[in-house]
Amino acid sequence: EWSVLWDMLLARGYRVVAFDQRGHGSSTIGRDGISTESMSSDYLAVLEYVDAQDAVLLAHSMGGFLAVAAVLDVPGVAECLSGLILMSTFAGDVLNGAPQNKAQIPLIKSGAMVKLAANDTTGTLFARSLCGDNPSPAMLDAFLTVFRATDHRSLLPILQALVDEDRGDRLGQITIPTIVLCGDKDTTTPPSQSERLAEGIPGAQLHWVPGAGHMLNWEAVEEILESIGTLSDVNIPVTPVIPLTSSP
Repeated sequence: EWSVLWDMLLARGYRVVAFDQRGHGSSTIGRDGISTESMSSDYLAVLEYVDAQDAVLLAHSMGGFLAVAAVLDVPGVAECLSGLILMSTFAGDVLNGAPQNKAQIPLIKSGAMVKLAANDTTGTLFARSLCGDNPSPAMLDAFLTVFRATDHRSLLPILQALVDEDRGDRLGQITIPTIVLCGDKDTTTPPSQSERLAEGIPGAQLHWVPGAGHMLNWEAVEEILESIGTLSDVNIPVTPVIPLTSSP
């Protein structure tokens, strides 16, 4: 999901650390299972393992929800970070103002979405609904490849947490320099969710990406690079840390 951005960051001399979320890609669920607590704690495990002391945490969708939880609830995470980029994401209460989520989440829970995504026609329509004005066929195919390879049933606890949990009233406790990115055509995490993040986190910058939808990792690579540069100390090369496979 981050292949294009990864290569561009490496070409600019950044050290880049990316990891598959618990229960995604090559990462197993583990003994602690799937929950906000276990998955946000994984952020600290990765940061400590790579000895990150000045990292910019770039987190998308579910990954952003977990990043907020990690910064607020997991001691030691904030101390590893020099910047936070929250893109196409939310503090919780994911159904609020998002009719697309109200339709899609029950379909994922029932297993119907997996069946729809398995069909090339309906799968492409589903992928297209997550994008903005001009998604490339390669982008749609890449999304479907990741989605089809994921065991969504095992991830239902974190999907429910996105609905039930909300840390919006604690955003003022985040003191890390933060940029919020949102596509103005995003219907999965609509602009109101990003506005809430930017208004709640002291000093946060809110940047809109015209014509982009939910998949900013492909739709807004230049804007992401600019945001990382904004949060980087020109004298200290930061380490972008990216949770992979970020949306159940």
